[in-house]
Amino acid sequence: MIGLPSLNEMDRTSGVRIWLATATTDMRCGFDRLAALAQTVTGEDPLSGQLFLFRGRSGDRLKILWWDRDGYALWYKRLEEGVFKLPKVDPGAASVQLRASELAMRLEGIDLSSVRRSKRYRRKDAKNPS
Repeated sequence: MIGLPSLNEMDRTSGVRIWLATATTDMRCGFDRLAALAQTVTGEDPLSGQLFLFRGRSGDRLKILWWDRDGYALWYKRLEEGVFKLPKVDPGAASVQLRASELAMRLEGIDLSSVRRSKRYRRKDAKNPS
Protein backbone atom coordinates (compact mmCIF):
# COMPACT_ATOMS: atom_id res chain seq x y z
CA MET A 1 0.00 0.00 0.00
CA ILE A 2 1.29 3.44 -0.88
CA GLY A 3 1.40 5.84 2.04
CA LEU A 4 0.61 9.47 1.34
CA PRO A 5 2.60 12.11 3.22
CA SER A 6 0.91 14.08 5.97
CA LEU A 7 0.93 17.88 5.96
CA ASN A 8 3.46 17.72 8.80
CA GLU A 9 5.78 15.53 6.71
CA MET A 10 5.39 17.82 3.71
CA ASP A 11 6.25 20.85 5.85
CA ARG A 12 9.36 19.16 7.26
CA THR A 13 10.67 18.08 3.86
CA SER A 14 10.51 21.55 2.31
CA GLY A 15 13.41 22.74 4.48
CA VAL A 16 12.75 26.36 3.52
CA ARG A 17 11.64 28.80 6.18
CA ILE A 18 8.84 31.16 5.18
CA TRP A 19 8.46 34.57 6.79
CA LEU A 20 5.48 36.90 6.46
CA ALA A 21 5.88 40.57 7.33
CA THR A 22 2.80 41.50 9.36
CA ALA A 23 2.80 45.20 8.44
CA THR A 24 1.63 46.25 5.00
CA THR A 25 4.32 46.96 2.43
CA ASP A 26 4.50 49.47 -0.40
CA MET A 27 4.18 47.24 -3.46
CA ARG A 28 6.36 49.64 -5.47
CA CYS A 29 9.37 48.29 -3.53
CA GLY A 30 11.86 46.34 -5.61
CA PHE A 31 14.50 43.73 -4.86
CA ASP A 32 16.88 45.83 -2.77
CA ARG A 33 14.24 47.55 -0.64
CA LEU A 34 12.44 44.23 0.02
CA ALA A 35 15.75 42.59 0.96
CA ALA A 36 16.40 45.40 3.44
CA LEU A 37 12.87 44.99 4.83
CA ALA A 38 13.35 41.23 5.12
CA GLN A 39 16.49 41.79 7.21
CA THR A 40 14.87 44.47 9.38
CA VAL A 41 11.50 42.83 9.92
CA THR A 42 12.56 39.21 10.46
CA GLY A 43 16.16 39.56 11.60
CA GLU A 44 17.02 36.86 9.05
CA ASP A 45 19.58 37.00 6.24
CA PRO A 46 17.82 37.66 2.91
CA LEU A 47 20.60 35.70 1.15
CA SER A 48 19.75 32.54 3.11
CA GLY A 49 17.32 31.06 0.57
CA GLN A 50 14.32 31.60 2.85
CA LEU A 51 11.08 33.06 1.49
CA PHE A 52 10.04 36.53 2.60
CA LEU A 53 6.40 37.51 2.00
CA PHE A 54 5.05 41.03 1.85
CA ARG A 55 1.37 42.00 1.59
CA GLY A 56 0.06 45.24 0.09
CA ARG A 57 -2.16 47.68 1.95
CA SER A 58 -5.37 46.65 0.19
CA GLY A 59 -4.61 42.97 0.84
CA ASP A 60 -4.98 41.90 -2.78
CA ARG A 61 -1.24 41.93 -3.62
CA LEU A 62 1.55 39.71 -2.39
CA LYS A 63 5.27 39.69 -3.16
CA ILE A 64 7.63 36.85 -2.29
CA LEU A 65 11.35 37.50 -2.30
CA TRP A 66 13.97 34.77 -2.22
CA TRP A 67 17.63 34.36 -3.02
CA ASP A 68 18.17 31.80 -5.78
CA ARG A 69 21.89 30.91 -5.59
CA ASP A 70 23.08 33.76 -7.80
CA GLY A 71 20.47 36.50 -7.48
CA TYR A 72 17.17 37.58 -6.05
CA ALA A 73 13.93 36.30 -7.52
CA LEU A 74 10.62 38.03 -6.98
CA TRP A 75 7.15 36.51 -7.29
CA TYR A 76 4.27 38.98 -7.43
CA LYS A 77 0.56 38.18 -7.44
CA ARG A 78 -2.42 40.52 -7.69
CA LEU A 79 -5.85 39.09 -7.03
CA GLU A 80 -8.67 40.21 -9.28
CA GLU A 81 -11.14 39.48 -6.49
CA GLY A 82 -10.71 38.97 -2.74
CA VAL A 83 -7.73 39.43 -0.44
CA PHE A 84 -4.92 37.35 1.02
CA LYS A 85 -5.88 36.43 4.58
CA LEU A 86 -3.23 36.95 7.24
CA PRO A 87 -2.76 34.56 10.14
CA LYS A 88 -3.46 35.74 13.66
CA VAL A 89 -0.29 37.21 15.10
CA ASP A 90 0.78 38.38 18.52
CA PRO A 91 0.37 42.13 19.03
CA GLY A 92 3.58 43.94 18.14
CA ALA A 93 5.01 41.02 16.13
CA ALA A 94 6.80 42.30 13.03
CA SER A 95 6.77 38.93 11.29
CA VAL A 96 5.40 35.43 11.59
CA GLN A 97 6.78 32.16 10.29
CA LEU A 98 4.49 30.08 8.06
CA ARG A 99 4.60 26.42 7.14
CA ALA A 100 4.74 25.46 3.46
CA SER A 101 1.26 23.94 3.69
CA GLU A 102 -0.13 27.18 5.18
CA LEU A 103 1.38 29.25 2.38
CA ALA A 104 -0.02 26.91 -0.26
CA MET A 105 -3.52 27.11 1.23
CA ARG A 106 -3.39 30.90 1.57
CA LEU A 107 -2.29 31.25 -2.07
CA GLU A 108 -5.22 29.04 -3.08
CA GLY A 109 -7.64 31.34 -1.23
CA ILE A 110 -8.34 29.10 1.74
CA ASP A 111 -9.17 31.11 4.86
CA LEU A 112 -7.39 29.19 7.60
CA SER A 113 -9.29 31.01 10.35
CA SER A 114 -12.36 28.95 9.45
CA VAL A 115 -10.49 25.64 9.07
CA ARG A 116 -10.61 23.28 12.03
CA ARG A 117 -8.68 20.10 12.73
CA SER A 118 -10.84 17.09 13.52
CA LYS A 119 -10.13 15.18 16.69
CA ARG A 120 -7.77 12.28 16.04
CA TYR A 121 -6.46 9.45 18.13
CA ARG A 122 -2.94 10.01 19.37
CA ARG A 123 -1.12 7.17 21.07
CA LYS A 124 0.56 8.22 24.28
CA ASP A 125 4.30 7.69 24.27
CA ALA A 126 5.44 5.45 27.16
CA LYS A 127 8.42 7.76 27.74
CA ASN A 128 6.36 10.95 27.53
CA PRO A 129 2.79 10.31 28.80
CA SER A 130 1.55 13.88 28.14
